[in-house]
Amino acid sequence: MVHNGSMDVPEISAEWYGDVVDAAARSPEPVQWFVGHATEGVILLLGALLLMAALSRRGGGPHDRALALIAPVPALLAYVGSEWFKTVVDEDRPCRTIGRAIIAGTCPPPGDWSFPSNHATIAGALAVTTLLLNRRLGLIALPLAALGAFSRVFVGVHYPHDVVAGVLFGALVAVVATPLLARPTAEVLRRRADRADTPYVSASTRVK
Repeated sequence: MVHNGSMDVPEISAEWYGDVVDAAARSPEPVQWFVGHATEGVILLLGALLLMAALSRRGGGPHDRALALIAPVPALLAYVGSEWFKTVVDEDRPCRTIGRAIIAGTCPPPGDWSFPSNHATIAGALAVTTLLLNRRLGLIALPLAALGAFSRVFVGVHYPHDVVAGVLFGALVAVVATPLLARPTAEVLRRRADRADTPYVSASTRVK
């Protein structure tokens, strides 16, 4: 184990981190440029895929429309949860504790903790929510999420176990929160539709 902040980092994770960032430093500049931009761009792509998946559900029944409405919420919940974990674990960034060249430009400042990776958490939640809403788009989103998670190690700002934990946590939140949120939302939409379909009977008509 490698002592880092209040958390002992698995030695194998520290070794893999060193191997990845060393390979990144030796990689061609176009590869560094691509992965360096992918670390942010993947989140935008996953957000676009989720939006497309949500729109594909809007024409269905109350349950489909509920899924479309609550689609962004699991990723938000996952992000909040990952921020809470960061304050509990207090694991320092590997780029601050392991002497390796990184391609991220600068290492995040002290107090910007490493475990779990926020990017990986959001990517996992967005990808799995997309899969739950639209299988075809979800199968595109999953490898994108894996690329986004790996890129955080490649640029040097996270250990491998940070991104693995982030993806799994985001995926778990999406799997649990999506049906839990969709069920009551669908019931509200169903009741509104029932009221809208019920003809209005005026007081004068009732008297007759």
